[in-house]
Amino acid sequence: MGSHSLSFKEKKCCVLIPTYNNAGTLQAVLDDVLKYTSDIVVVNDGSKDNTAEILSRYKEITVVTQPENGGKGFALRTGFKKAIEQGYEYAITIDSDGQHFASDLPVFLDSLTANPNAVIIGSRNMEQEAVPGKSSFGNKFSNFWFKLETGINLPDTQSGYRLYPIKKLNNFYWITRKYEFEIEVIVRTAWAGINVLPVPVKVYYAPKEERISHFRPFKDFSRISVLNTFLVLITFLWIKPRNFFRYLFSRNPIEIVKELFLNPNETDAVKVLSVGFGLFMGVFPVWGFQMLIGLAICHLFKLNKAVFLLFANISLPPFIPFILWGSHFVGGYLVSHPTSIQFAEELTLEMVQQQGLQYLFGAVALSFILGFIGSVGAWGLLIIQRR
Repeated sequence: MGSHSLSFKEKKCCVLIPTYNNAGTLQAVLDDVLKYTSDIVVVNDGSKDNTAEILSRYKEITVVTQPENGGKGFALRTGFKKAIEQGYEYAITIDSDGQHFASDLPVFLDSLTANPNAVIIGSRNMEQEAVPGKSSFGNKFSNFWFKLETGINLPDTQSGYRLYPIKKLNNFYWITRKYEFEIEVIVRTAWAGINVLPVPVKVYYAPKEERISHFRPFKDFSRISVLNTFLVLITFLWIKPRNFFRYLFSRNPIEIVKELFLNPNETDAVKVLSVGFGLFMGVFPVWGFQMLIGLAICHLFKLNKAVFLLFANISLPPFIPFILWGSHFVGGYLVSHPTSIQFAEELTLEMVQQQGLQYLFGAVALSFILGFIGSVGAWGLLIIQRR
């Protein structure tokens, strides 16, 4: 073990191995890891094979035994808790199926020295011939959703070979227990401002006939899809608006406007369309979903999201009465029997339908009008600025 073992102790880092019915490979994994450190925590997640008998031979490691299988996520959470109880501040998770190489442990320790508060993910080479097609597709699929949810581009979001700053994560409340936990943990840590970084690692895929996997394609993929749907909703309804307002109130407004509009890396067309689209969505009658729909469209057409959010906030509470009145007023020109806004003690269905339709038509028309005016105004300002 030598210097590596000392480094593990100095950094208060352990190796965490969750295992479930992997008796065929577990011993080799343990022997490999023990070449580098004896600071090992194994979570036996309800195994029904001879895993317990194998673990009983290793007196120098810590074993947590769960009577029933709770899922990989729950096993990791249990391991985090046990490691913190023993005084560890970091844990490197490694799978027990023999896919990972303990010789890559020093890579994590080196990265930890440079990034003491980061989640570090071992990035596998997913282009090698032995990688199953479903694993390569699943990884690309997961990478796409992670980037959408966090804005971070990672080459391998599904790798189980990771270093976690477990002490820093101790106050999180996790909602998942199965494979999807490894998605939840990196998305939510990124939302919390914790860096998520890749390091290159080797990977071994056993021949198909020897490969053991507890991943259930339909059930687990469905659970991951549901989680990603939930995370995307939170991203657009809370995280991105939160980050925008943090950015907005941490800077001088004049500096922000200059930075957004004078950005040399964006064309005038992008800036102008971002302004107009922001005003359009701020008024368009899809209350509650304006930011979600708008940000998704901005992402699709590569518009400036910050500019969009700045102008979409025309729908902030102080402006809502003016938007409602303006929509109703414009709608009066678009319906056959326009009405004025009435506050009657008794509302009839006919009144609600009539005024609601007038508002709806007016809001759609007003959104186009303001979007057009905003685009023209932004274009004019850019021309003046150049002159």
